[in-house]
Order: sequence, then structure tokens, then C-alpha cells
Amino acid sequence: MKIAMVQMKVTAGDVAGNKERGLTLINEAALNADTIVLPEIWTIGYALKSVAEAAETMDGQLLTTLAGIATNQKANIIAGSIPVKSNDNIYNCAIVLDRYGNVVASYQKVHLFSMYGEERFFAAGNKLCQFVLDEATVGLGICYDLRFPELFRSLALGGSQIVFVPAEWPAARGSHWRTLVQARAIENHMYVCAVNCVGEHKGSPFYGHSLLVSPDGEVVAEGGESEAIIYGDVDLQKVAESRQVMPSFNDRRPDLYVGV
Repeated sequence: MKIAMVQMKVTAGDVAGNKERGLTLINEAALNADTIVLPEIWTIGYALKSVAEAAETMDGQLLTTLAGIATNQKANIIAGSIPVKSNDNIYNCAIVLDRYGNVVASYQKVHLFSMYGEERFFAAGNKLCQFVLDEATVGLGICYDLRFPELFRSLALGGSQIVFVPAEWPAARGSHWRTLVQARAIENHMYVCAVNCVGEHKGSPFYGHSLLVSPDGEVVAEGGESEAIIYGDVDLQKVAESRQVMPSFNDRRPDLYVGV
């Protein structure tokens, strides 16, 4: 699987401009990859007070446009996350379209970032997300989820070989970003593809440094601190080999773990 990580500049509140730029980068990425990944809430950024007005629906224009691109370019699209309205709630929702334009998965962020008051604007999801994309078993997380190893271990035990993590991660905690992405990959013998944005919010820059990390912790591909499309390859055989060489799943003692 050839992955394109779309590390775009997200401008808070500029929904029209963000959408235009994101769609342009998706089309560009599709020329050289078969799976395209965007950052977290890339349509609106952290202008959360306006999230209700900017919320999409699953049958709305943005998803229709993305489905058309996926079909025309024959590319899978991990559409980052976007605010999605469902009944009376708005969710921070990661959506996946396959190369035929079908929505094959959606994940509502379960761990809301209380430090920034996300719970005031989004409802929390209540289930994990795992699905098959081409030949791979795939899971999803969003940004703050990286700090919860239980989520990734649950996906790994369920068979996930890759977990995609759209994010808006700040430069102030950049060292945490790299450590957490590599740890989640190593401890679960899986690929982790974490796609961050660039730009800034209220004077605080985002970190960039989108990462594709292999099951042994190797950084397969990494972005810098500017807008870019970063490409990397996933070899699913490496997942099987890592789990065979280091069979740590078999040595777990869940009978001793508290709260898991």
C-alpha cells in the first residue's frame, strides 16, 4: 500500500479555503499513491465555536465530492476528520472512502481533549473502528487518542495491521508526538500512520512531522514543519513477521491488569 500523508496548512475558521486546498492536495496525492490521509478537523481547524455551522452530513456535498475523487482517481481516502452532524449531536468524525467511492468506515473520536474543552463542542463516540481496506485490516484513532494505549491494543488484538491517526498536534508537545506514535507501533507490532497539520492557532504553531512508523519502530516516512505531501510504503508482511519474532501478545497477563 502506497500512502500519501497530506500535511496541509489548516487555517482556523476558513472553511471554504481549507476545503479548496484540501481537495487540491488530495487530487495531487492521488497521482502517486493509492491511499490518501488528511489531518484532523481540516475543514475548520480549532475554530470550535463555529463548529455547528461548519458541520457536514454523511450525504452532504463534501462527502459527495470526496467520493467522486476516490472513484475517478481509484484511490482510498482517509478523509482526516471533519465535524459531522448526526441527529442532535456533532462528532469529530474520521471517514474512510474506498477506491470505488463507498464509505467503508467512520469513527467518532472517543477521547475528547478536555484541555481545550472539546467536550463543549463535540459529543464523544462510544465504539472503536476496525475495517478492511484493500487487503489490510485497519483501525482508526484521532489525535488525543494516541495517549490511550488501550485503544491501540484493542485494535491490535482485533487484528489491525495499520492504524491511521489524523491529528492537529501542537509544536509545544512535539516530542510527545514522536514518542507516542513510535510506542503505539512498537508495542502493537503494527504500522501507525499519524498525519498532522501545519500552520498555527492563536500564535501557537502546529508541529507537522507527519509520521509513518513500521511495526519495529522504524520511521518509514516523515514530514517537516511545512505543508507537504509525504509518501511511504506499507508492507503487511512486516506486521506478520514482527508478531512472530516478538510474540508479546501471547505473554500478556490480562488477569492482572486493572481497568483493562
